[in-house]
Amino acid sequence: MSARRLLNVVLRILFKILLKVEITGLENMPRQGPLILMINHINFIDPVLTGAIIPREVVMFSKLENYSLPILGFFIRLYGVVPVRRGEVDRRAIGQAIETLLRDEVFLVAPEGTRSHHGRLQPARDGMAYIASQTKAPILPVAIWGQERFFHNIKRLRRTDVHVRIGKPFCFALSEGEVHRDELRTMTREAMYRLATLLPSEYRGVYSNLSAATERFLRPFEGDSSK
Repeated sequence: MSARRLLNVVLRILFKILLKVEITGLENMPRQGPLILMINHINFIDPVLTGAIIPREVVMFSKLENYSLPILGFFIRLYGVVPVRRGEVDRRAIGQAIETLLRDEVFLVAPEGTRSHHGRLQPARDGMAYIASQTKAPILPVAIWGQERFFHNIKRLRRTDVHVRIGKPFCFALSEGEVHRDELRTMTREAMYRLATLLPSEYRGVYSNLSAATERFLRPFEGDSSK
């Protein structure tokens, strides 16, 4: 058993103690081939919970500062997380994400780039769209909410209700040649509206106006999610 699988077993046990997790749509997840997991980012629970419940090994980003933390840093290294420098375009980290997907593995990305804490979607960055454009990997939107009350509840020795809703996978339809910045922005916005539709209205934030959503670059993923 790999270190990542062993840690996921431990995380599942901890989550059963600390959380009451409701999961819907797990059948939508492709069971083979490259896959980008796109999540909203409220707090530290989102990526580790997603990595633990998905029935495939998941690679993900973590800010470089976390590596220097006494205990968390050890487990991050053990899990095989890709360090990323915040506040800049970290080409090395993006390259590692692309390499992971080209090996037909799963990579988790939070397009917002930072935690919101309050739960409402923030403007997303274009890194995920760029990674998808370079790998042609399908994207699986995963919406998570309720975890913003975790610290409030843990102080009162209460479990936290967390909801995970997994949408249908989709791909970006791209023409041959270089993808321009304005196209990446449109791709990002369209993907984020897909994520917003999975969230309750009070969590949609800057993507609340669903009537403004377009699907210029979005196409259904034609693979078999049951394999």
